[in-house]
Amino acid sequence: MPHIPLPDGVPGIRSLVMYRPDTGQHLYDLAQALLRSGSPDSTLSDAERELIAAFVSKQNQTAFCMNSHAAASRYLYADQRDLVDLTLSDPTAAPISAKLKALVAIAGHVQADARTVSNDLVAAARAEGATDGDIHDTVLIAASFCMYNRYVDGLATLTPTDPAAYEAMGERMGTLGYQLPKATASDVASPVTNLS
Repeated sequence: MPHIPLPDGVPGIRSLVMYRPDTGQHLYDLAQALLRSGSPDSTLSDAERELIAAFVSKQNQTAFCMNSHAAASRYLYADQRDLVDLTLSDPTAAPISAKLKALVAIAGHVQADARTVSNDLVAAARAEGATDGDIHDTVLIAASFCMYNRYVDGLATLTPTDPAAYEAMGERMGTLGYQLPKATASDVASPVTNLS
């Protein structure tokens, strides 16, 4: 049960941005910039960006964010969707590029203790072809998702348990990106299909 009054049946961060649309707009704008636009010299795909967000959320044990961003990454990877679960299970053994493995390692260090992001970790990512924009965006995605995760968990928002709810969220995020939700009759009728 949420610690503050939130819209009934509306999951995760969606309920929080409906509660405070003034701050919610900035949070959604940040998610859009990080997960869809990125730095001008970044080579990360949207699917990879979502995967980094899901990975950090898994490390933080934030089920809502991990499941919703994993679903978005699966949607964006399309026929390579299995990469998401393999990476979340064991990023070092997953069949992803060496560059992405190096960036996921950096994201893991940011999540655990950002001060442990070493010159060696950055050099390893660069050696695999990571650009400055890739490194920057990985660190900022990881840092931001620590904040998003703590926001969602700190206010005990609703976390759906039905995987189908996350598939709908993932498709919406994959197609529409991050737009401030509007409270509508459909939110009440089918709240968990209307995005994180």
